[in-house]
Amino acid sequence: MGKIQNKYLEIKNISRDLVGWLEDIAEENNCRVERKEWKSKYNSYVVYDYEPFCSEGFEINIMFSSQESSYLNFLKYLYKEKMNTIEYLNSCIKHNIIKNYSL
Repeated sequence: MGKIQNKYLEIKNISRDLVGWLEDIAEENNCRVERKEWKSKYNSYVVYDYEPFCSEGFEINIMFSSQESSYLNFLKYLYKEKMNTIEYLNSCIKHNIIKNYSL
């Protein structure tokens, strides 16, 4: 019987608001969380595998695995699309606020 090799995908600096959504999407698409870490933005030696009491100043990195790279590619695509949508909506809000102030 052949050995099954897992493929890996690491997504770095994930917004705290998107962690739950990303984990749910990963589970729905045959991916699992291998590692989740909170890494200090100011000291590269400070890394936690749990959310610290004060999580300001930390970036969240998650390592996903799957037996098929296509699942990981789809997960990466969904995350990029979510980030693009958020960026677009934020720019619309910013543009609309600036437009309203200039009236």
